[in-house]
Amino acid sequence: MSNQLIFCFCVLPADRCCSGTIKIRTAAAMDASAQSGGAGGDATARKPAPKRKAGKKARKAKKARVSRPAFTIQQGEDMLLYISNTSSQSEGLLWTSRRKKVPKAKLLKNQKKKKKTVCPKSRLERKAVKEEEDNRFPEEDRWGQLLPEEVLVNIFQMLVVQDGAVPFLCRVSRVCRLWNAAAATLTLWRKVAVSQCWIQPARGQTEKTSNRIKETFTWLAQNRFSQLRDFTLCHWATSVDFALETVSEFCPHLRSVHLSYCRGVTGSGLHSLGLHSRTLQRLNLQHSEFQVEGLVDFLEEHGKQIRQMLFTRSHRNDKVLAAIAKGFCPDLELLEVNKKLDSKDTELSVCFQSLQKACPKLKIFRMFNIQIQHKAMRKRDESEAGFPLLDEFCIANTEYSYITDQVLRDVLFGSTRLRVLDLRGSTRITTFGLAQLPCSKLECLFWGQYFTKNIGFTSVKKNLQLLMEKWGPTLQQLDITNQPFTEADLEVALTFLAQVAEADTLLSLNLSGTKITAQALRPVIEQMTALGYLNLSSCRNLPRGVKKIYRSQEEIRELLANLN
Repeated sequence: MSNQLIFCFCVLPADRCCSGTIKIRTAAAMDASAQSGGAGGDATARKPAPKRKAGKKARKAKKARVSRPAFTIQQGEDMLLYISNTSSQSEGLLWTSRRKKVPKAKLLKNQKKKKKTVCPKSRLERKAVKEEEDNRFPEEDRWGQLLPEEVLVNIFQMLVVQDGAVPFLCRVSRVCRLWNAAAATLTLWRKVAVSQCWIQPARGQTEKTSNRIKETFTWLAQNRFSQLRDFTLCHWATSVDFALETVSEFCPHLRSVHLSYCRGVTGSGLHSLGLHSRTLQRLNLQHSEFQVEGLVDFLEEHGKQIRQMLFTRSHRNDKVLAAIAKGFCPDLELLEVNKKLDSKDTELSVCFQSLQKACPKLKIFRMFNIQIQHKAMRKRDESEAGFPLLDEFCIANTEYSYITDQVLRDVLFGSTRLRVLDLRGSTRITTFGLAQLPCSKLECLFWGQYFTKNIGFTSVKKNLQLLMEKWGPTLQQLDITNQPFTEADLEVALTFLAQVAEADTLLSLNLSGTKITAQALRPVIEQMTALGYLNLSSCRNLPRGVKKIYRSQEEIRELLANLN
């Protein structure tokens, strides 16, 4: 048994099986190892301790380091197990030298001493590094670096139209040198919208952050905005005047300025626009707080160059509309006034005769959710032309309206080119009043009733066929939501519309809340093959499953099959 190697399977506890490596030796070999170790231990003898001299302090006796054997011997049947102790469970028991704690300041000082000065690489070395980086990736992974710059600019142009120049171009310029050069193309920066820099919710900007924003904005204006045409500033509560002054100084081709939900707009920023931006034509101040006196002064001095004016109505800025009516903007082509959703000042007195004289080139007039009170000054002269170039007239609201047939005729008596007429919420307008308007090629008529309050109708309306006879051949969009026409009146009008209109003329039809029947609806759907939108919701005279919105020609074809 002493010289024979025996293999056997033994079961050990889990902690020992996983604690280390198990080696199997012969019993004879283990006996020989034990005897050699014992002989060596007896041969060594300790030296006597040296004597301490007088006058010297006694040193503390050092504890002897006890070295733990690196193995454990277990005896089994006909074999000895040699188990190693160098495992993860016993590492903490082994003696390790303690490192002295070095102060942090000294450690940083030593690290600074160890830093080596890096010499700048030569041109050949940089070229070699660049070739190595190019060879690291295959060509299919480096397509962005292999594209011609003109192609990359065209791709960026499509993305800028969809997502805007900022922050898209600022981000792609950090990809590589090619993308940086493509993003620096000035034609990509013609339309820019800059929003508020949000650091943390419900916290204002610090002075340091505000200075950084100003520095970045100034750099963009100096290096990217030289061909800027349309500029939009959103949700800026501070530094709005700074932004206007910077843009007007470095953007000589600026045409449009849009301030959306901004605060603190004073006369200095607007005055800077008038001095430097000689090509400015559009000024949009909707939902922004501005200094009324400063805007009136701007219009008085530089209103001749303004073509489009948009602002939100409040009791403070009624002076702006009065300044326009005085003739400060003789070439004005678009005038749009709306109100805040939570505002209670909805009534506004408007003198259309003054506007007709002051703005003879007006093409688009819009007033949303404002109850207009017509202010008549005198009888109309024969020399007055009204709005001869008016293309769109919109006075939509959701509460009530003071506009009557007579007021509508006084406003639109000279508008022979009118194509869009939006009278939503005008309950006092009748079909006879609309039929007397001078425009003969109306394309869009929005005459639905949308009310947020329970307001009853004055009377049942009739003679809808008069409008179909007048505008049926050119009508593309028709909205008569909740209009109280009878079933017979609707049937006669839609039948006439199907006869006089061409198949590809009518594109949208809204009959929601009316008394339309399936018999009156069928000929319109059969004839109007280009119809792509049909609203039949809340139509009580239609069968179930039909009263809904249809948004495509395929859905309308299915409706026709169900009606048949």
